[in-house]
Amino acid sequence: MKRQAYQPILITDASRSQDDQLTSRQKRYVLMMGIRVACLVAGAILVGAKAPLLWLWLPLCGIGMALIPWLAVLLANDRPPKEQHRLTNKLHHRPPAATPPTALPAEQSPHKIIDAEP
Repeated sequence: MKRQAYQPILITDASRSQDDQLTSRQKRYVLMMGIRVACLVAGAILVGAKAPLLWLWLPLCGIGMALIPWLAVLLANDRPPKEQHRLTNKLHHRPPAATPPTALPAEQSPHKIIDAEP
């Protein structure tokens, strides 16, 4: 039997912990909600100051306030993708697949008949 070469496990190949991933997603969410608040404040200041091109700035602030929460929730719930080299290593180290059993035709399959009447 041929021995496989020993491949050490490197700590640099380890994925980030669940707590680290959650913390980074929470920070990203809070940052995006901060940008949403900034859009609201900027829109209020622009209206109060009667800024030029108000017809352009207010819809941009409104779109920002409407889209940012949606994107923030999507990104907060999204886990980072697995690295490509992890996927290829798992594919190469799979044991060979067993051949699936063949099904018997309906006439040859043993079956049990249950009669409801005695």
